[in-house]
Amino acid sequence: MKKIIALLVFSISIAITGQTNYEQGMQEALGLWGQHKKTEAINLFERIASAEQNNWIPYYYAAQIEITSSFGLTDENLLGAKLKKGQEYLDQAKSVSKNNAEILILQALLYTSWVTYDGATYGRKYSNKITKLYKKANKLTPQNPRAISCQAEWNIGSAKFLGKDTQPFCKDIEKSLDLFVTFELPSPFYPNWGEDRAKTILANCKSY
Repeated sequence: MKKIIALLVFSISIAITGQTNYEQGMQEALGLWGQHKKTEAINLFERIASAEQNNWIPYYYAAQIEITSSFGLTDENLLGAKLKKGQEYLDQAKSVSKNNAEILILQALLYTSWVTYDGATYGRKYSNKITKLYKKANKLTPQNPRAISCQAEWNIGSAKFLGKDTQPFCKDIEKSLDLFVTFELPSPFYPNWGEDRAKTILANCKSY
């Protein structure tokens, strides 16, 4: 038993020491986010991005934290500050990776946060931009489940607002859930979120 434990410890140490600084840093940053330590996670993503200047993913996650935490805010100044910072991170990610569907999806979500906050004020400003971003993301990566599910959620919301049928877009959510199963991540730490949200939307589709 002692030999087995020693072998396990040795194997784990090799696995840990075999990681690159990038891998260790990303795991730590994602762990901090998982612990709701958003500021600490963003700061670490920034440091990783500074060291990995040709890698868009650390900037992406920093932007994602700012954008996702902006939904539901009622203070426009706080909302604006978060989305301004999120936009800065997105712009940095875009400078590294142009025509990236994942970045386009996140950009659409940033605009959606404004529309969710005040549809009367920001709907006219951002609705067409959001629609175009999702169309481009789907064209770039037709099998991307996030592009399909996020576009479908946006379309469902728009249809409800206009009093139109939402069921065609609910079918798109079903399609995205099939793709979440088969979608292969092209690189480590590539965005891999959205499945749980899609399941929730599909469950609510029956009440639309």
